Amino acid sequence: MKFISTSLPGVIIIEPEVFTDSRGFFMETWEKRKFARAGITANFVQDNHSKSVRGTLRGLHYQIRQPQGKLVRVIAGEVFDVAVDIRKSSPTFGQWVGLHLSAENKHQIWVPPGFAHGFYVLTEAAEFTYKCTDFYAPEYERTILWNDKDLAINWPLKPGFPLVLSEKDKAGIPFEKAEVYP
Repeated sequence: MKFISTSLPGVIIIEPEVFTDSRGFFMETWEKRKFARAGITANFVQDNHSKSVRGTLRGLHYQIRQPQGKLVRVIAGEVFDVAVDIRKSSPTFGQWVGLHLSAENKHQIWVPPGFAHGFYVLTEAAEFTYKCTDFYAPEYERTILWNDKDLAINWPLKPGFPLVLSEKDKAGIPFEKAEVYP
């Protein structure tokens, strides 16, 4: 397993070792000791699995209380995944990192607490799974506008495909007005 730092301290790309043969493949997606050696000592309490159609953009979501760290991967299709640092005291406050996660590349990303998170579906459909370090608390969930001008996220939107947004995501607030972490 390779752990690769990103431009945002704490956000880590995980490249698993994949063993393939005539039957298919095998890989570890989480192993407590290996992750701890890489500085990820999260205690996961919940697993989630979603399926979304092409053009779906989910995010940018976070919980202002009970912040969730997320270990994210795609098991079918491909997405462009984004983490945004929303820790006001951080030197990378307001910066984002994005990468392609797919069933083919089998990469994962660790998004620690203190970051907003979102993704955009690039294929006909994508199945997305993630482990969380705290329970979902809808009363604390917040949404930053996916196309906020100050964040200037370079989403790889596909021409000719409609953008699919939930009402919650359409109503996201600008980054400058968002509740953020200290």
